Amino acid sequence: MKRLNQPVTGAQALVDSLVKAGTEVAFGYPGGSILDVFDRLTDAPFQFILGRHEQGCVHMADGYARATGKPGVCIVTSGPGATNTITGLATANMDGVPLVCVTGQVPMSQIGTDAFQEADMTGICRAVSKHSFLVQSADEIPETVAEAFYIATHGKPGPVVIDMPKNVQKASTCAQYPERVSLRAYHPESTATSAQLSRLAKLINGAERPVIYAGGGVIASGATKDVAALARKAQIPVATTLMGLGSFPENDPLSLRLAGMHGGAAANYAISRCDLLIALGARFSDRVTGKLAAYARNATIVHVDCDPASIGKNVRVNLGIVADVKDVLTTVSSRVKAATHEPWLRQIDEWRRERPVSYKPMHPGVIMPQSVIEAVDRASKGEAVLVTDVGQHQMWAAQFFRHSHARHFISSGGMGTMGFGIPAAIGAAIGKPDHKVVAICGDGGAQMTFEEVVVAVEHKLPVTFVVVNNACLGMVRQWQELFYGRNYADSILSVKGRCKNEHLDQDLKYDYLPDFVKLAQAHGAEAYRVIDPAKLEPTIRKAIRSERTTFVEVIVEPRANVYPMQPGGQPVEGMIFD
Repeated sequence: MKRLNQPVTGAQALVDSLVKAGTEVAFGYPGGSILDVFDRLTDAPFQFILGRHEQGCVHMADGYARATGKPGVCIVTSGPGATNTITGLATANMDGVPLVCVTGQVPMSQIGTDAFQEADMTGICRAVSKHSFLVQSADEIPETVAEAFYIATHGKPGPVVIDMPKNVQKASTCAQYPERVSLRAYHPESTATSAQLSRLAKLINGAERPVIYAGGGVIASGATKDVAALARKAQIPVATTLMGLGSFPENDPLSLRLAGMHGGAAANYAISRCDLLIALGARFSDRVTGKLAAYARNATIVHVDCDPASIGKNVRVNLGIVADVKDVLTTVSSRVKAATHEPWLRQIDEWRRERPVSYKPMHPGVIMPQSVIEAVDRASKGEAVLVTDVGQHQMWAAQFFRHSHARHFISSGGMGTMGFGIPAAIGAAIGKPDHKVVAICGDGGAQMTFEEVVVAVEHKLPVTFVVVNNACLGMVRQWQELFYGRNYADSILSVKGRCKNEHLDQDLKYDYLPDFVKLAQAHGAEAYRVIDPAKLEPTIRKAIRSERTTFVEVIVEPRANVYPMQPGGQPVEGMIFD
């Protein structure tokens, strides 16, 4: 390693290395075992955002990374500060989000002694991170940081943890940040062979009922324009995963929109009956495949992904290509012939007409939750960066918003983390200050990380937080209705529903706790409550146009369910439509 002329502390070396790695923003929370680093952060040239809980800090870094494509950075202390990051790390790991999380640690001499706020982060993080480091000397810091950013961003992206003992932060070093990174055991770059590309082109040129199935890897590789070019040249309809929303514009006639458990009939039927399925940057989640034996049973399946572990893991494939999606599409495009598939596209249009993704009002004067998403779509003209929490509102946001831009839909997919929405929206707003960020949350998930709203207020972020309040844990309640004999055990959040055990037979007046408007105002946000359907559109429009942090609570129909629905483990023929 190169040496500096003048020694610096390990803490200063960490900050300098973060700067060299390109850090523009870091999120975190201080504590005793990381104070030496925080002492140097005051002079750091990058912005530091103080969260209110370590889980929220990681979600902020995650939202920043998803919105910008740059690795997020989080810095927290040892013990509970470090272990509080686990849910956020698992969320990023499942969805392939590049993060570097620095955790404080007790001095090396105290590791293994059950010292105050000691936690074995390298052991704990093994299952929820891409890699973890325990830095044992100050001289290791620059190289470790460089390697952490390299691992986080090369191959399938993911979170990397750097555990920093306190004595290492205090020690001196002259080590310099390396000019290049070379890891003996990590070479994730892989390219498609000429034979693979030729076979892929031949399959596309010979298909009569092709479908492109686009996942989050399309967005991560920057291949959205390449997917569109291929789809339009060969007239191939495109379905997306939840993480792939925005990888292909949904206003395009070739768009099948969302596929899977709550995807549309056209998308699911097309995948079920296609003769060629081209999966790009997707991992065939159980939330998409349903019954594996019946999934795309008549199709030749091509799977392109940078992660070799994903190929053939869940679904048998006829052609697996371990390579960057953009590289593959750029190369194969010239070998694909222009084509039309009119009978196939007419069939798809027929499915769209017969089984549209739609909803009907259930009670006069009561706001349907789907209409909240439509109001946000209209008010933002489909241009907002839409961040969601997890639950029914997440699926409605996927179904009823026009997703036309990459990195404009940010949601916890694989882990399904409630509490993700509020902090992730803050991170996205920090990363994209020129874009309107709207967070769609449920009343359950909002209560898990509501303390982070004050961070948006503190930094004058014009984020619009919309809570779709149905007085229950909506998706849990839906499953209880459909599969558990309407036994709404511990899923009803309204005062009346809980205390009187009246389940969903409550009236719809406001009797919910907490009072979200007062809570938002206490945090310094502008806040509104909407109960009257006539006031929904103007209130949402006003909130989105506001330059302040704004909070809108919308009281909605509590009995509404997310349809279509393909129950887990069922074939596409088992889809429920109402």
